Amino acid sequence: MEVEKTELRKQGKLNSWRLYMTMPIVSWALYDFANTIFSSNINTIFFPFYLQEVIGENEVLNQIASTFISYSNALASFFLVLFSPLFGVMIDRTGKKKKYIVAFTLITVLATILMGVFATSQFSGKVLGLPIYLALVILCFVIAKFFYHSSLVFYDAMISDLGTKQDIPLISGFGVAVGYIGTLVGLTVYLFVGDDGFHEAFIPTAILFMLFSLPLFFFVKDKPLELKEKQSFLSGYKEIWQTFKEMKHYKAIFTFMIAYFFLNDAIATTIAMMAVYAKTIVGFTTGKFILLYLVSTVSSIIGSFAFGYITKAKGPNKAVKYVGVLLLVALAIAVASVNELMFWIAGSMFGIALGSMWVTTRTYIVELTPDHKRGQFFGLFAFSGKVSSIIGPLIYGSITLIFAEYGNLASRMALGSLMILTLIGLIIHSRIKEDGNPA
Repeated sequence: MEVEKTELRKQGKLNSWRLYMTMPIVSWALYDFANTIFSSNINTIFFPFYLQEVIGENEVLNQIASTFISYSNALASFFLVLFSPLFGVMIDRTGKKKKYIVAFTLITVLATILMGVFATSQFSGKVLGLPIYLALVILCFVIAKFFYHSSLVFYDAMISDLGTKQDIPLISGFGVAVGYIGTLVGLTVYLFVGDDGFHEAFIPTAILFMLFSLPLFFFVKDKPLELKEKQSFLSGYKEIWQTFKEMKHYKAIFTFMIAYFFLNDAIATTIAMMAVYAKTIVGFTTGKFILLYLVSTVSSIIGSFAFGYITKAKGPNKAVKYVGVLLLVALAIAVASVNELMFWIAGSMFGIALGSMWVTTRTYIVELTPDHKRGQFFGLFAFSGKVSSIIGPLIYGSITLIFAEYGNLASRMALGSLMILTLIGLIIHSRIKEDGNPA
């Protein structure tokens, strides 16, 4: 009997690796590899460092730089709030995902290249009190981030075409793990940039993003759907409103989306601000932060793989709860950090929470949603996440702006506000029973 169990376990592992190594799944995962290069290099590291390099000269101006970073992220998220629900409706109507991923990726790549071009330009004059070149870099960042995140609505929904419900937790974990390996590759750009001229990282990052997106462009096919009656793009708002009216039939999904709103609020804001926080508050050099980010990325890889199996064994409801608690503890340590060791611990724990959050939440949405509305709910899932991506950076940036005269204490207060958001998310999530019904 024991021999049979051992043989079954071996067979299960073999089937898992065969699943991972199919061309569509490898190509899909490589897009996670590609877009994580953009997310880490532009959103988390080099764009914040660039603004701090241009604006920050002392403790007070560092807080102002933090405000610019926060507000530019919030502006990109505002446009995502307007459009991400409509993207979900488009998926449900047509089943087409790849063509939008391709188009949005190309726009993101172009905008990122222009960030590098404008950062080295010699434009004179000012607009809204900012040098024109700096205003153009910020504008291109907002455009790049908007289309990058827009592509992810279609990319996340594509996972349901790649395997069965039983396979999806493993596919999701594999994709996130491969994605964070992309972070390691993306960070090699730092070897050529060094501690000066952070804008020089923009164009190489765009090229890497494009290069590793190509397998999905060529080797992943959409699952065809029977075309529905053609309607205008904006008519999608009517379908979204109808879905909200049917909320009583999908209470667990909407409860989870509210919980995710607060959890993602903390994660998205931390991603955007962790580099500047580490440098200005804890005293990390650029090189030390890059090393910390590498360690956090390895933690994310391990965490995403592990939580693929934890989610399969314990269910996504419990798995999301575990990740939320881990995030809360990581933020508490970061807020209280008085030396580099404490922030190393916080960064590693946050890395695990970050990778695991994407694995568990994508899987939970698939479990909770009916097939015929999955694209729409993925759109609303993105909607919930992007609304939170406005609120979190706005709160953070407003705290650093209002309390800028207090110097580094302002950033600790701003990061502390994210603990409150995480706790609220955990409380709301606890209202969903393991069988998928609200408590």
